[in-house]
Amino acid sequence: MTKPKATNIPKPTRYQNAAIDYYMGLTNSSYLHYGYWEPLPEKGEELTLTRLRAAQEAYAAKLLTFIPEETKTVLDVGCGIGGNATYLCDRGFIVEGLAPDALQQERFIKNTNGQVLFYLTRFEDFHTSHPYDLLLFSESSQYIAVEDLAQGAVRLLSNDGYLLLADMMRSDAEYREGIFSNCHVASELHAALIQAGFKLIKSEDISTQVAPTIDLCIDNFRTFGLTTVKYIADVVAIAVPPLHALGRWASKRWLEKPIVEGLAARTIFERHLCYKIQLWQLSIHQVT
Repeated sequence: MTKPKATNIPKPTRYQNAAIDYYMGLTNSSYLHYGYWEPLPEKGEELTLTRLRAAQEAYAAKLLTFIPEETKTVLDVGCGIGGNATYLCDRGFIVEGLAPDALQQERFIKNTNGQVLFYLTRFEDFHTSHPYDLLLFSESSQYIAVEDLAQGAVRLLSNDGYLLLADMMRSDAEYREGIFSNCHVASELHAALIQAGFKLIKSEDISTQVAPTIDLCIDNFRTFGLTTVKYIADVVAIAVPPLHALGRWASKRWLEKPIVEGLAARTIFERHLCYKIQLWQLSIHQVT
């Protein structure tokens, strides 16, 4: 599948993708998600990458508590680089992964030792000859339109199958521009799933438990990212002053706003978003 050009991808999504690349480099983990911090860090306690990796493992365990006992087959939609798939496979589930990114495909196959089937495609374009007991969207629902998500889930699930969503959602429908604005409005996603024939079985807001990861990323970016950028700028100012002047102009024009937004990510998250895990069940009797 041809990778879509960056110009065809909405700017908030491109910001999110850049954040994912940063996150992968920061954590060196097989998980791409925010994790689940339990117990929560004490005020003033240092946030470390070691604790983040523990939180990521705890997140996978948290997802497992939402999966019904009768579940056997799972399609991990937007499967990332294989952390969740490996965790579920190790616990006896038959898992398949799906993502449109060739880089993620390479890392997924490596992290799962080639034992998990991977489909290099968009969810909207995916077709299969066999239905699944459960579809998992772990921080991937935001990349798919609500109608496509709902109808695609109906198409791919077995009768009375399950949809497990774990993602950031906009609790504030008026928040329409910014680094998290590609996240779905929670009420709109809810309505689309109800309309498609799903019923909500279980829901939990874990915003408090994922927020420390935002703090950790901001702290690392402020400490290492901005410091490195300043050092490079200082060196360029000494070596090639005209290039430094051009760089300052370009930075102010294009980079200042996203950097300011990134540093304010925790505040933006608390004001406009939430993070929920939701288990939905498809009831064919409800489909209209």
